[in-house]
Amino acid sequence: MPRQYSWVRFNFKDLPKEYRKDYPFSEKEVYIFFGDIPNMPGHCIVCDKYSKFYIGYHTDHFEELSIDET
Repeated sequence: MPRQYSWVRFNFKDLPKEYRKDYPFSEKEVYIFFGDIPNMPGHCIVCDKYSKFYIGYHTDHFEELSIDET
């Protein structure tokens, strides 16, 4: 699981192709990971660089970026 306030990327590789169009994320975009939602285990809050928040997406679809990728 990514650390709170780390830069993350949405990982499409475990998502079936037929569902990819239903997600608002881009493979090239980076997001700030705000953390898991306490009363919704396995789901998180992320924010893009335009201050748009995404709430309730599966945490395991996000991967933390390395220092070199930020």
